[in-house]
Formats: sequence, structure tokens, C-alpha cells
Amino acid sequence: MVELYYVEDDQNIAGIVKEYFREKKINVTIFSRIDAVREALKVKMPAMVLLDWNMPDGRGDELCRWIRKNWKELPVIFITVRGDCRDIVNGFEDGADDYVVKPFSLEVLYLRVQALLRRSNKVREQYLSCSGILIDREKRTVFYNGQNIEVSAVEFELLLYLMENKDRTVTREKILEQIWDVKGNYVNNNTLTVTMKRLRDKLRQPSFLKTVRSVGYRMEDVI
Repeated sequence: MVELYYVEDDQNIAGIVKEYFREKKINVTIFSRIDAVREALKVKMPAMVLLDWNMPDGRGDELCRWIRKNWKELPVIFITVRGDCRDIVNGFEDGADDYVVKPFSLEVLYLRVQALLRRSNKVREQYLSCSGILIDREKRTVFYNGQNIEVSAVEFELLLYLMENKDRTVTREKILEQIWDVKGNYVNNNTLTVTMKRLRDKLRQPSFLKTVRSVGYRMEDVI
């Protein structure tokens, strides 16, 4: 299911938007503080961020600039009472992809979200997440609970392959074939075992990376 983050301290508005989008098969996670959504973005990438301007612990324009600095492809829509021409111009200059002035039509907001999602598939292709792990394919970086984890090239490929197949058990033979043999580098089972151990050690033995005895491995979100 598509997930959006909505940064909004008015619980009434947030609840109405959340319920409307739920009926459209889109999950909306509400954040009433900027610091909370900052931390959430470090561990899981949504399809889009809906953003109010005035928040109890900061300003939406500052958050928008921070998002654009770190994730230039992540779509952002301002939803705010600030409807002056200068405010709208500033919103786009800060990096917003769209700007909606309150009060607004839920149907129109939904259509704008849908239009933007159609043009932003790259975000869902570039970022993969699982229980606090966030991978950036393009930058080849790994973050776990907001902390950068230094991994080797082969460790990155192993983690990426498992996350691409999240919730599916992948056999050891298939992993060896996809990560090593496809490049003409034949290795034995022990190489995979050693690489997996190193990766698990760096991730502090995560419960979401499971061994399926005598078969292979599986990654799944742990709630």
C-alpha cells in the first residue's frame, strides 16, 4: 500500500485526510511535530510528504529545505492557510512540488497526490526500507535507525537483494547465483555464510533478517 507522511498539528484536519485516503487505499501516517517526522524519514521513505507550514516545534519551509537537501526526489506538497502569492512562491522555491491552500477539497487534494505519484515512481525504486533499515540504491548507502552503516560492496549487494525480495524466502543457491555467479565469480556456500555474519554483526544481529533453516534467508518487517 502507498504510504504518505502528513505533518499537521491540527488533529481534526489530519484525521479527516487520513480517513479519506484510507478509503482510497492510501495509508497516511500523521506527525504533529517536525522532529518526529525527521526521525521517521531516516528509517522509512514514504511515497510523499504532505506538509503544513506552521508547526509547534518549527516551520514547514525549513523542513522542506531539509528534505530537498537529503532526498531531492521525494515529493512534497504544502497544505497551509498561507495563501498569499509570496508564500506560494516561497513554498515552491523551498522545494515543494505542489501547494494547496486551506480550506481545500479532499477530492482535489487526492487528485493532486495521484498526479504527483504518477511522476515520482523513482522514489519508490530508489529507496527500500525494512524495520529501520533504509537503503539508497543510487548513493549505495545504508542507514539503520538513522545511523549510517558502512558496508562493503558485496554486503550491500546481499542486503539489497534481500530487501528487493522482502517477505519472501530466498534460497542460498539463488543468492549465490545473483550476487556472485552472475559476475563470473564462483564461490562456495561458506563465502555467503561469512558475508552474512559480517552483515548481521554490523546491523547488531537484527531480528528482521531471518535464517530459514536448510533453505536460505528472509527479510520482513518486525512490528
